[in-house]
Amino acid sequence: MHRPMIFLSFLFTLAAARAQIAPAKPNILIILADDMGYSDLGSFGGEAQTPNLDGLAKNGLRFTQFYNTARCWPSRAAILTGYYAQQVRRDNIPGVKIAGPAGIRPAWGRLLPDFLRPLGYRSYHSGKWHIDGTPLEGGFDRSYRLEDTDRYFNPKVHFEDDIRLPPVPPDSGFYLTTHIADHAIKCLKEHADKYADKPFFEYLAFTSPHFPLHALPEDIAKYKDRFRDGWDKLREERLKRMKSLGIVDCELSERTPGVPAWDTLSAEEKDQWQIRMSIHAAMVDRMDQEIGRVLDQLRAMKAMDNTLIFFLSDNGASAEKVLRGDGNDPTAPPGSAKTFLCIEPGWANFANTPLRRSKIFVHEGGISTSLIVHWPAGISAKGEFRRNPGHVTDLVPTILEAAGGKKPDMWNGRPIPPAPGHSLLPAFAKDGSVDHEYLWWYHSDNRAIRMGDWKLVSAGLDSPWELYNLSTDRSETHDLSGQYPEKVKELADAWMSRLDEFRGLAEKDAGVGK
Repeated sequence: MHRPMIFLSFLFTLAAARAQIAPAKPNILIILADDMGYSDLGSFGGEAQTPNLDGLAKNGLRFTQFYNTARCWPSRAAILTGYYAQQVRRDNIPGVKIAGPAGIRPAWGRLLPDFLRPLGYRSYHSGKWHIDGTPLEGGFDRSYRLEDTDRYFNPKVHFEDDIRLPPVPPDSGFYLTTHIADHAIKCLKEHADKYADKPFFEYLAFTSPHFPLHALPEDIAKYKDRFRDGWDKLREERLKRMKSLGIVDCELSERTPGVPAWDTLSAEEKDQWQIRMSIHAAMVDRMDQEIGRVLDQLRAMKAMDNTLIFFLSDNGASAEKVLRGDGNDPTAPPGSAKTFLCIEPGWANFANTPLRRSKIFVHEGGISTSLIVHWPAGISAKGEFRRNPGHVTDLVPTILEAAGGKKPDMWNGRPIPPAPGHSLLPAFAKDGSVDHEYLWWYHSDNRAIRMGDWKLVSAGLDSPWELYNLSTDRSETHDLSGQYPEKVKELADAWMSRLDEFRGLAEKDAGVGK
């Protein structure tokens, strides 16, 4: 054979070898809990039995300073668009009438599946939606969409592939957390059968442990009397476990104002309260069990190693006291379909141990989530912590970089504005390698900004700013605003600059259709 032919043959052989060893695009799985406390998972110090998620943490990474937006719909908008919810009109912003929980995203505010499809991905959604439009309009290929978050045993408003399903009859054996996982598994099986040559994106959005406190009797029984010692003693015990695990190193925040000391409650009151936390733990436990079934499906597909998995919550535990759905029958067993209970401030404070406040507020307890990342093919570290601050707006750029793509600059001939998030891929390899100039919050007039370790926060527009150094005071127990007025002004000006910038973006292209 002539030398040129030998050389060409060598090149073809080398190219084929490289093609064989080149890593395939990762599958993507985002698992989103709803209203779960910062430390509710076993691997973050909680009492609930969560062996499947703890296993992902043991063989992956735990981010201890990861943030959401303090509420369900803005977090979902940020997770799937990569923008702050105010930028895409999915949360209220002063002076913009078209923004809020019913706001319509601008034409350029596309969801992640629209950017994954050109990279060869198929996308599936299972569970809660709470975004404008429908999943199939947003680029998903299959969907089970829940619009009734008041009933775990018999939801009345839900859809499959954007077609409304009949209400689930009472006493049918249906349990929502299981059904959401069933749908995800069905999509994965279909993918393995028909589209095995393509990577997938599964957005698995549980409602657990969002109120009402509805759980299966066998799961509740596992936590009988587990919380009888009450929120004061158990908060101290949970913080001790968190410190021993290496999650945090800070003081315990104050008990939420208005919450009585546990020892001042009567025996009857203690009994009524402790069962609520037992149901909450049971809901987290069941969610973990169903996640385990989804992971088993990945293993059956031999997809576990090259699936990039994120687990997080849309906000901190909820202190809300709500009565909706079918009401609350005090004679029915707690946790059953005829009841409607919430954990309220006392247990929300506990679920967010050791952090301050809860859902809706932008103090640490409202916006902090445990984040677990697992990807054996792409992350060599196992069981390590990442202290690198991050935000839900970081998920889109992280996923797109992992998939070998990036967000385009144009959509239908119109420019796509730059998004605020950063890829976390460098932090997968080395802690502290992803810098954010700022992290910003505004929800229900609660406002905050974090720059470096400094955080400025207030509970309401009319409340004074509070200043904390999170490197030494993660639980926000020592307000430094009086000592550092110049730092308060610096961060307040930065917060206002971002507000003005985001307001301008929210108003851009108003009225222009998609």
